[in-house]
Amino acid sequence: MIRSRPFVVAVFALLLQAGLVASAELSTAPFGATPYFDAHAVDLMQILPPPPAPDSAETKSELGELLVIQVARTPDTVARAQADAVEEVWRFADVIGPRFTPENLPKTTVLFERLVATQNAVVDPAKAGFNRLRPHLVSDLIRPVVKLSTSGSWPSSHAALGTLMGIVLGDMVPERRGVIMDRAWTYAENRLVAGMHFSSDIEMGRIAGSVIAAFAMQQPQFMADYAAARVELRSALGL
Repeated sequence: MIRSRPFVVAVFALLLQAGLVASAELSTAPFGATPYFDAHAVDLMQILPPPPAPDSAETKSELGELLVIQVARTPDTVARAQADAVEEVWRFADVIGPRFTPENLPKTTVLFERLVATQNAVVDPAKAGFNRLRPHLVSDLIRPVVKLSTSGSWPSSHAALGTLMGIVLGDMVPERRGVIMDRAWTYAENRLVAGMHFSSDIEMGRIAGSVIAAFAMQQPQFMADYAAARVELRSALGL
């Protein structure tokens, strides 16, 4: 399903009405990009349901799904999953075009570096709070093909980030929204190929990414950076 600005704004409005998001509190970080807001503003612990138990029928079914995916992996699908392990917007270059590089787009780089930091600031506390075990920690039959992690599995930060980046990029380049959102979906699903997440982790990550996008679009600093990056990107693409 393609998520556009009207959708995410509607999501934000519902969450605001329910009291599940608050006024943004700008976070600061000693190193790296500064998030636009953090979990004090968007508390996923209050928005997402708890994950299934490790011994639940749902988790066992999801393990079976992962084993089917694992058996079907090919060198090409493994290579794509490994490439998509990188958390950066430039993975979308294959659907946006060769001009989509950090060297060509300094303002776009700043925007998405801050969005990556924002996603981390919102999602990481929820991952720690829910503390769902990764598939390879539930079953030794799961063989991940990327660097292992013992952080919480619910929600998937890759799915959250892919959805967030897809929504923002799709809003900047609506002419290509369809292929951008398809790429966002693949970016998330490659975490299943990699053996790092359950399918319900991906679903929760997509919800989280939609919520973060909706809240970001209400923040003046984000919108100022977004406006400048949008002009830059569209100019670089000849749009």
